[in-house]
Amino acid sequence: MAKSPDLAALYPDIAAEGSLAAALQAVAARDGISVPFQVSESDPLRYAAVASTVPHRTVLGISGWVVERRWSIRGCEAFQGLALIDGWTEDLTQAVRAAQAWHEGAELADIQRAAPFVHLTGRYEVAEPDSAQLTESEWQHLRTEAGEQDWPEYRALIEAAYAEPTLRCLYPFTSHWTLRFSTTIRPDLTVVPMCLDAHREKPYTISANYMGEVLAETTTAEEAVAAVRHLLQAAG
Repeated sequence: MAKSPDLAALYPDIAAEGSLAAALQAVAARDGISVPFQVSESDPLRYAAVASTVPHRTVLGISGWVVERRWSIRGCEAFQGLALIDGWTEDLTQAVRAAQAWHEGAELADIQRAAPFVHLTGRYEVAEPDSAQLTESEWQHLRTEAGEQDWPEYRALIEAAYAEPTLRCLYPFTSHWTLRFSTTIRPDLTVVPMCLDAHREKPYTISANYMGEVLAETTTAEEAVAAVRHLLQAAG
């Protein structure tokens, strides 16, 4: 059986304060910052959170790693629980600055400027649960994510799908890098039975369902998207 990590040895300063929330509060106080950090009852040395004054944001979660000394953050939009920002840092002061900006309702880009370790997922903030805006936000996330990958075929597929009006109006999501679509947003997806896959050395493939029958293969992303459009139109 694997030995449980000694969190007090990895985070002696956190243990001395009694919780990650208290340690963050102490760092904030030294910098003259006031942020209402919340203590985790289940794992106080590793987890803390801070609420935002913006109603369409969830709490920003801050968590300590168990194998090395560093902290991760994750802040989500409230309607689907999907990340707007994330990232990790070895500097607790940076985590405090990100938390302060999140709590005060700073723009996402301004949070990153306040704490450069913050990673923007590409999703943008939507004040109301508007399906069209949340769909566009998810497309922007997929485009951002694809642009960060060393996988030109996948980037081409996402961009080609986004450029096609028939697909752009659908809500996009991925399963193990398979591009899929829904006529409704999360959490209640109404999945379109059509999947697109990019391969590094193979043609693009269109499947009837996730890991289902291959309906077509193409050599370019544009051809794959055109094939999906044709199949969807034929299906009515």
